[in-house]
Amino acid sequence: MMAPERAGAAAQQAPVSPRDKIKITRLETFLVKPRWLFLKVHTDAGITGLGEPLTEGRATTCAEAVKEIAPYLVGKDPRAVAHHWQAIYRHAFYRGGPILTSALSGIDMALWDIKGKALGVPVYELLGGPTRNRVRVYAHARTPQAMLERKAQGFTAFKTGPAKRRPSRFVETPAEVSYAAEKFAELRKTVGDDADIGVDFHGAISPATAKLLIKALEPYSPMFIEEPCQAQNHDVMAEIARGTHLPIATGERVFTKWGFREVLEKHAAAILQPDLCHAGGITECRLIAGMAEAYYASIAPHNPLGPISLAAGVQLAASIPNFVCQEQVTLGEGYLKKPFTVREGYLDLPDGPGLGIELDENLMADKLGHEWRNPETYDAEDGSVVDW
Repeated sequence: MMAPERAGAAAQQAPVSPRDKIKITRLETFLVKPRWLFLKVHTDAGITGLGEPLTEGRATTCAEAVKEIAPYLVGKDPRAVAHHWQAIYRHAFYRGGPILTSALSGIDMALWDIKGKALGVPVYELLGGPTRNRVRVYAHARTPQAMLERKAQGFTAFKTGPAKRRPSRFVETPAEVSYAAEKFAELRKTVGDDADIGVDFHGAISPATAKLLIKALEPYSPMFIEEPCQAQNHDVMAEIARGTHLPIATGERVFTKWGFREVLEKHAAAILQPDLCHAGGITECRLIAGMAEAYYASIAPHNPLGPISLAAGVQLAASIPNFVCQEQVTLGEGYLKKPFTVREGYLDLPDGPGLGIELDENLMADKLGHEWRNPETYDAEDGSVVDW
């Protein structure tokens, strides 16, 4: 359960002098439907920072990781964000991995939120922004009807998956390749050539079949092909990238600047998709964006999670020059006191301090707790394990 805020703390907007001391008092995590983990970092100044320290399907594991990190943070000044990032990451000795970097990512978001609130400015101002006055977002949609509904809601960019009637085979039949192309052609016709449609292979397609599908989709100009093969296989992804003029995108399962260094050096993708809940938070993703800029690559933050993650992504987008589009699955309705609003495919920049959002705990009261697990999928024809 979420603990009540100190009286008046939620409404506090007044900056805190840099000379005034602030100490972290506790870290609080809570499960939130449908599959999220939210974090509150409390301070003795009445300022609370928000973050999402989550690896999907491992929410309780991540909550325990945050609990293990808490003794380091409690009693310290939260405003030394970069120093705390280094200490949490490097003192673990066994560095990296999805659990540590996800816990660190959520903490990092919350510390930036506190720092912005203490200074009375949005996080993007602390990162040298704004570089733009609004942030483009895309919506998930797999059918023509769903795309029309999202278009009516104000979206101009969408993401879908390759249509298939069964799990993809290592070498796919011409009939299935044609089916995927025909279904994408229907989506293109539905929203027109002035809309963008990305295609997410989700790393569940073999390299051989991925090449066939990409060639079949090329005439319809997808915005990007995401994770055309298993994300850890940067050499094969680079080979696929060299074989098409379509932009290859990857990054949701790549962690920290060290992971993205290999993607950039091998020219495996033109669009990087670091997830601010996984890759190291705002601190690290700002550095990844700078590395990408040096390679003439762009950033489209991954985010299939909650509104805190979206808010962090918006702050990043507003502070970098090479931003493309922000993924989202919720604008915060039922979670935020002031949800985001899409207009002409864009979100306005928040002008509130920190991440610029505030949880609505009354609306969230019926959304606490979940037992979400990753799907376990099998081939219906032979019972073998298939990628989700």
